[in-house]
Amino acid sequence: MAVMSDAPSDLDALVRRVDPDRWLSSRFIGDAQARADVVVLYAYDHELARAPKVASNALLGEIRLTWWAEVLAEIFEHRPVRHHPTAQALAELVARRSLPRPPLEAMIDARYRELDPAPMNEAEGLDWARDTGGRTAELAATVLDPAADAQLALAGGSAWALARRLPDAPDLQPAFERVLEAARSASRSLSVAAFPAVAHATFAADRARGVQRPELTSRLRLIAAVARGRI
Repeated sequence: MAVMSDAPSDLDALVRRVDPDRWLSSRFIGDAQARADVVVLYAYDHELARAPKVASNALLGEIRLTWWAEVLAEIFEHRPVRHHPTAQALAELVARRSLPRPPLEAMIDARYRELDPAPMNEAEGLDWARDTGGRTAELAATVLDPAADAQLALAGGSAWALARRLPDAPDLQPAFERVLEAARSASRSLSVAAFPAVAHATFAADRARGVQRPELTSRLRLIAAVARGRI
């Protein structure tokens, strides 16, 4: 797969454009390096999410996802990593934070389900949400507070992912409501440092209804969530 011609070298600018919820939540990370590292995770998740969407057929989507699986192999086998802004940044992040390989691989595997046009059932939807938004949040929590129980972030990331899918998959509503309740409970146990990993789940209920509020309103809601330590 060729390097995307429209991929900016500035990953923060990319995430701000394509993923405003998580970009806003990352603004509440005080340490500049930690904030940049979390943004790399969001850029990686965005690239994986693009694969099923931009491919004209399932085979091309598989090729794009395989390309990212090869990137992970290069990173963890300490081989030269192909020249792609997100791939290069991910390699540096993995080395700097000693991130584990399985959740990064799970994020790729989950996107293969999107190549199947059949609606997801509840079990599939829960697995997909856990291994996309959930794993991203878990890794972000690991970066922000290595001493924290990063699994507490899984529900928050999963709720946000399900919420964004819900307008096109209304049958997942009951699952979303259960996960959101679990996310609200788990977020209270996250450390202050790790909380920004799930702060974006504050918007989950809105996203489930297809609501996008002005940025100022979103910022104020995030401030309140971070101050309370709950989504």
